[in-house]
Amino acid sequence: MLPSCKDTNNMPVIKHPRIRHPLFHEWDKKAQKCGLRHTVYTVNGDQYTGEWQDNLKHGKGTQIWKRTGAIYSGDWKFGKRDGYGSYSVPDPVTKEYKKMYTGWWKNDKRGGRGMYFYSNGEQYDGEWSKGLRSGWGKMHYKDGTVYEGQWLKDQRNGQGVLRLPNGNRYEGGWKDGKKHGPGKYFYLDKGQLLEGTWVADIPKCGALVDFGRDNASAPTEFPLPEVIEKSLNNPPAWDELLVH
Repeated sequence: MLPSCKDTNNMPVIKHPRIRHPLFHEWDKKAQKCGLRHTVYTVNGDQYTGEWQDNLKHGKGTQIWKRTGAIYSGDWKFGKRDGYGSYSVPDPVTKEYKKMYTGWWKNDKRGGRGMYFYSNGEQYDGEWSKGLRSGWGKMHYKDGTVYEGQWLKDQRNGQGVLRLPNGNRYEGGWKDGKKHGPGKYFYLDKGQLLEGTWVADIPKCGALVDFGRDNASAPTEFPLPEVIEKSLNNPPAWDELLVH
């Protein structure tokens, strides 16, 4: 038998308790960082000022590392340097900031086109991959030597031109940072040209001929015969001049 309406009015009402999340859930929600924020400090003293997304550095921002004093200012993507930005470090003596790298980043490492300024005064302008010189680039060494060409994993690799301070130059193949494969070495100071094949920085065979002798600053006493052939069994004595 069903209860009457009158009876139902007298039935007790059961109230379910309101579900409450632990307090730390609310705190965590409030702490989630999105959008533009003022400076945020980490436990180790590092500080970041810029944009956030889902509690990660994302967008434009500047990071200062307390231990080294280094500064990165540029693009971020999900907590990592990604996009275009510059990285600077303080001079150990003057404490003035010097730009070390400016260019593109990928997954928190140098990636794409960028310029790197070494502490010894050397400079590289070119392509990067996973933080290493890879692709086409131009390197200025502190002694005045300049290399322009292909790189792979921080080594001269592929085709490139090496110009020495005295004007001499090598044009040709490279492997693991050394001259390798067909190439030409111009001894402009002596007015000679060596065209041949190199293996691990050593010329193995080729022909040495006069080249631009009239304009050479220190030409040889006598012109060369028409062609001097060098074979694998008789490596030239001038190989030490070709190593850089």
